[in-house]
Amino acid sequence: MPGMRRREFVSLLGGAAAAWPLTARAQQSAIPVIGFLHPGSPAMLAERERGFRQGLKETGFVEGENVAIEYRWADNQLDRLPALASELVRRQVAVIAAPGGAPAALAAKAATATVPIVFLVGDDPVRHGLVASLAAPGGNVTGINLFNAELSAKRLELLRMLVPATTRMAVLVNPTNPASTEATLRDLGLAGRAVGVQIRVLNASTGPEIDAAFATFASERPDAAFVSLDQFFADRRVHLTHLATRHAIPATYPLRDFADVGGLMSYGANLRDAFRQVGVHTGRILKGARPAVLPVEQSTKFELVINHQTARTLGLTLPPTLLATADEVIE
Repeated sequence: MPGMRRREFVSLLGGAAAAWPLTARAQQSAIPVIGFLHPGSPAMLAERERGFRQGLKETGFVEGENVAIEYRWADNQLDRLPALASELVRRQVAVIAAPGGAPAALAAKAATATVPIVFLVGDDPVRHGLVASLAAPGGNVTGINLFNAELSAKRLELLRMLVPATTRMAVLVNPTNPASTEATLRDLGLAGRAVGVQIRVLNASTGPEIDAAFATFASERPDAAFVSLDQFFADRRVHLTHLATRHAIPATYPLRDFADVGGLMSYGANLRDAFRQVGVHTGRILKGARPAVLPVEQSTKFELVINHQTARTLGLTLPPTLLATADEVIE
């Protein structure tokens, strides 16, 4: 019997020794989880996601190695964002990255006052109540500001360099994204009045409404069109640029994605780099930085892209000054 007890003891000791490395490995596998919240769809954002992961890598984090990412996509149904944000909070993620404009950032902020949030927005985050100030956010939210709405005046200026006769301009906005719409119309209205350009606002939040807007363009014949920054429009960029060319309407867009698929010209932030900045901010928080004192940064790269083939199709000649200003001319 004593021998039996000894064998049992040795067996137990051996089992415990074998379990120790397993316990250590389990503890090591408890890597932080990032919640990624976006109003769009993954198919449209592969390149920008790579930018986000690049930013994480710059701060020492690699997905699948020492950090995990839980993705939540709203597929352009903005009313789904609050529920998706709440899912991430229940998942107990270490930080929520919300690089999808004000709707995603506001949904995340409404879902939690404790989980750190890193946004990417195109207009003033202070005005939206996301942060107390850019230099000292003051809560659990910080991020990157594109200042894209404030670029409306610059986009109008560049468009008028290409189409100098512009006095009537149609503006396409998404009424289901009031934050972006309000900022765009405010800044563009001021810029338009300063140079004598009349603004005609048209709303679209579905494919048929885009068709209806361009039918209005065709009947009213504005001198040019201005497409606002909105994820829905970005996902429908082929549809939009095709209609603009078919109706022979010179149009300006907020992202190079539009020029890449045939849009006349775009001016705005380089979103891959902006997503990289979101990744860097997220990595800093994982390393212990507090959102309350981590300043909101401005997007650092902006680009003017012109599609020369579309310009020729519309019978437009690119002035040398505009060519010299462009970051890229697509032939």
